[in-house]
Amino acid sequence: MREAIPFRAWFYFRMGWATYFAFIFAAVNTLTVTYFLAIENYPSLQVVFPSFAYYIVIVSLIGVPLLVAIGYIHFKKSQSYRAESSVNYESNPWALRDLVNSEYNLVLSFKILQMITKLTKQENLDQNELDQIRELEKELKEFLESRTVANKKDLEFFKTWK
Repeated sequence: MREAIPFRAWFYFRMGWATYFAFIFAAVNTLTVTYFLAIENYPSLQVVFPSFAYYIVIVSLIGVPLLVAIGYIHFKKSQSYRAESSVNYESNPWALRDLVNSEYNLVLSFKILQMITKLTKQENLDQNELDQIRELEKELKEFLESRTVANKKDLEFFKTWK
């Protein structure tokens, strides 16, 4: 873990820079440049934006809701975020492992729930159910014994997952 400290610091630096500093700096820079290079030199635009303060208020009132709508569309309505998420899972073996583990947990929980329901009704499991449980156990055991974070077994599961 100690050897990862410089990389973790680099990650935190990039997140702080990209998420906060660069965003604020870019917004101030864009507002300043567009006003003083474009609007200040065109009297027709100065009628709409008589001062830099008015320009900031008007652009904020229009820009913020517009950018919120664009962000909403990106996350909820477009295919681009789904593609990003897929790439993130494919490239991050730890997140992918969590996803695969949760899928197997759902399958196992469902089987256990079926068994408990039958047993509480004082019914015995039939041979077919016992065979299914043994098959699931064998499949899970082989998967757990063969997979590592490096060997891409989780990625194979993810790509064939229905």
